[in-house]
Amino acid sequence: MSQATEPPILRRRKNVLPDDIVLNILSRLPAKSVIRFRCVCKPWNSSITTSYFISNHLNNFAHAHDTDNDNDNGDGYIIHMPRHTLAMNSSNRPVCTVALDRTFDRIFEIEIPFDLPSGLSKIVGSCNGLLCLATTTNVIYLWNPSVRKFKRLPDPCLGNLGIVTLGFAYHSENNDYKVLRVLCHPWMRPPIPDEIEVYTLSSDSWRRVGMSLRANVKVLDSSFLLPAPLVSGALHWISRVVEGEEEHKFELIMSFDVNSEESRMLRMPDGAMSTVRLQKFLASFKGKLAFLTFGQSEQRGGYQYSIWVMREYGVLESWNKLFVVPLERLAVCIAFTMYGTLLLRCLQPNNQTDKFVLVDTKTLHEKDFDIQQPLCVANFMESLALLDGANMVSY
Repeated sequence: MSQATEPPILRRRKNVLPDDIVLNILSRLPAKSVIRFRCVCKPWNSSITTSYFISNHLNNFAHAHDTDNDNDNGDGYIIHMPRHTLAMNSSNRPVCTVALDRTFDRIFEIEIPFDLPSGLSKIVGSCNGLLCLATTTNVIYLWNPSVRKFKRLPDPCLGNLGIVTLGFAYHSENNDYKVLRVLCHPWMRPPIPDEIEVYTLSSDSWRRVGMSLRANVKVLDSSFLLPAPLVSGALHWISRVVEGEEEHKFELIMSFDVNSEESRMLRMPDGAMSTVRLQKFLASFKGKLAFLTFGQSEQRGGYQYSIWVMREYGVLESWNKLFVVPLERLAVCIAFTMYGTLLLRCLQPNNQTDKFVLVDTKTLHEKDFDIQQPLCVANFMESLALLDGANMVSY
């Protein structure tokens, strides 16, 4: 009698990879592929939706993005197209475009899956593939297009009777996400301190935070459509300080540390505020704080963007003027990328359609931008953020 042999499926099972190796492989796959593998079996689904796996997946892709700037994993920038949302519904929803890192060539379009009330909408910020969108009517959403999930935030504690400034950040110490909301009353006499509240994703709630700045310091977000830069674990805005009976005004940078929830003031670079400025804003450049101004150049009839970078965070003397970009026409900057590219809206005379141009700050090479009417731009990467969250809406 011949010796019994095991069925092929049992023989194959002896060669199955250990679970830790399988999960390691899965954590290095694109987010959309990982989502599909949730259907393989219940153990895989359970493992993929844990916060531990999601963090490992994020770390792997963040490292790959830092070491390979020419990757084609769907990373790049997400561009919010519509300026005003007029009672958007499922048949007429706004669209975002995802574009490549360096070239801004279009990859694909994403329809915003939720209804936005009437009002001006913007991208507050982007962290680890998670987007924060908001309208001027206090409606705020968190959205991850990669996992097709979103969440509408509860109503804030503070009202809307003032100038509202928003910021969005990753809380690295607790592996959490926060939305910061600053309410400013610049017309109040005597002046009262700005009010701050913070939304934390893990608790799904808002809470007020004590303001450590003086009442004469006002957070005024003059660059409404540009996300507040997150640098060295802190969000940054330009603030106005009013001093003395004559109300002498000057500007500083306010930083809000996401981990400690404490604020501090940073000085502008020397000489940056001495010329006439038509636009000024803060940005992140290769992980460092950058300050950009647009105004008239020394040449008659010309304009220029001047770009400073703080080489050592918090050290005034480390501000360094890196680039000067001359322009022959009026322009408004929509985005300044981590690679030093300006996305400009060039104003055209005689009611002509405005032109959108990409300018390399090193080579000064200009490239026409083929995406019409971009509103605001934020970093984009695939991730599994929100996959393990409660009270999320899937679509």
